[in-house]
Amino acid sequence: MQKYWVYIMSNKTRTVLYIGVTNDLYRRYQEHRNEVIEGFTKKYRCHDLLYFEEYSLVSQAICREKEIKGWVRAKKDLLIMSKNPRKVNLAEEWFS
Repeated sequence: MQKYWVYIMSNKTRTVLYIGVTNDLYRRYQEHRNEVIEGFTKKYRCHDLLYFEEYSLVSQAICREKEIKGWVRAKKDLLIMSKNPRKVNLAEEWFS
């Protein structure tokens, strides 16, 4: 069964947030970390995975991504804090 993730990346100072959807969280994290793709996350050095949610349907993941993107920053921060109160890079534990 295919899985999909909505995830939030940030820069070192936690001042910038990037919200995305992927079907391979490990690969996507590595792409952000290694600045493989031009754009927002490369420009703002969003290398740290702060939050993620798993879905079985891509349509659900895309809907959730759009929902979170529409929130004010404070609400996004509360979502991150609900699962990652120290705002650590969750991927460091998995992929190191």
